[in-house]
Amino acid sequence: MAELKKLHIAMFPWLAFGHIIPFLELAKLIAQKGHKISFISTPRNIQRLPKTPPNIASLIHLVSLPLPHEANLPKDTEATSDLRIDEVPFLKKAFDGLQESVAQFLETYTPDWIIYDFAPHWLPPIAAKHGISRAFFSIFNAALLSFFESLLTISLTELEDLIVPPKWATFPTKVGLRLYETKQLINYSYTPNESGFADSFRLMETISGAEMIAIRSCIEIESDWLRFLTPLFHKPVVPVGLMPPKVSQDHQDDTWQEIAEWLDTHEKGSVVYIALGSEVTPSQDDFSELANGLELSGLPFFWALRKKQDSVKLPDGFEERVKGRGVVWAGWAPQVKVLSHECIGCFLNHGGSSSIIEGIYFARVLVMLPFLADQGFNARIFGEKNVGIEIPRNEQDGSFTSNTVAESLRLVMVNEEGRIYREKAKEMSLVVGDGVLQSLYIEKFLENLINHRGVST
Repeated sequence: MAELKKLHIAMFPWLAFGHIIPFLELAKLIAQKGHKISFISTPRNIQRLPKTPPNIASLIHLVSLPLPHEANLPKDTEATSDLRIDEVPFLKKAFDGLQESVAQFLETYTPDWIIYDFAPHWLPPIAAKHGISRAFFSIFNAALLSFFESLLTISLTELEDLIVPPKWATFPTKVGLRLYETKQLINYSYTPNESGFADSFRLMETISGAEMIAIRSCIEIESDWLRFLTPLFHKPVVPVGLMPPKVSQDHQDDTWQEIAEWLDTHEKGSVVYIALGSEVTPSQDDFSELANGLELSGLPFFWALRKKQDSVKLPDGFEERVKGRGVVWAGWAPQVKVLSHECIGCFLNHGGSSSIIEGIYFARVLVMLPFLADQGFNARIFGEKNVGIEIPRNEQDGSFTSNTVAESLRLVMVNEEGRIYREKAKEMSLVVGDGVLQSLYIEKFLENLINHRGVST
């Protein structure tokens, strides 16, 4: 490929590590191609980022902008993982207070592009004023982004129509919202919150103000959905690939050594790994049903509670009853290293994009328990690919039972009917782990950034 012009690209993710980390991974991949990155976030979040690899450290400038004070936010909270879900709207209000400092940064440094998230509805006109090109980066898959186009134009009373695939989907699919998820959207996305804006408004403004949409996806997995996006949004939609994880052997700390010693005592493919991400806070009922389901399954398991669970507790006597078979790990665990261990056969997760991609990369069959609508879309897309299954929930209220947890785990781990999921997980891992293929997506994305630079500023 001919030598491309080197760019200066600013990146501005929403203040959630489920967004920050994919943005950072994209930044690293861009920097590896020789382009300069200004990665914008708040001081405490910048401090919590993983260390930048030495070979690209000079190309990634971490821009720390102080988060404006918001009286309703607990002290030293700068990410959604620091908060209860009812406190997140106040974080969005504080986030909007970054408008002036972001504008000042853009005016001073005038990057070629700014790649941003769904939250800064005020950003596109500021960037355009300074002649800076704009790209919206969707960490959501192509199916969900397809539905977003409808979500931005329909009324609240029509939301239940989205429990079926969109009418324009000319390919076979059952992907759609669940009834309880439409209610969730009304509560959390369509209703203006304490920040003064609904998330649907934020998303509408950030997408409409972009010259290009980048999306964490690839044709090999979502070809049917991807080909509809450009006509839907009337602007280029460019997949950047899946950005699969890399297993580092640099940090052999005491935490990993202790975990590895336990994992080493189990046979290949025999252990269930459970992690629900840093943002999810299950209710007490959900937490108890999940725990009881793990116990009922009879399978060995390693459960990483990465977020401190102050508001919920394990069933009485649970840890004693599963002693020797299961571990409840309170605190951070190196997820990529755990998944890379050969004893892991199944990954029970919340349906977050990064978790799904990490699981598939290591050919771990997925059991998905979504808590948010975007996670449900992920679970359904990959469920249709037969790399895993979604734990059944009640359509009305979203509840699930310990029996369905146990049955789902045993199906994919030991039952003959689950063989297809185990085989498909191995098959898809070859796509996710194809480094040449994934690198080509980044190269094509950069070509688009260069070719579209300044087209409509």
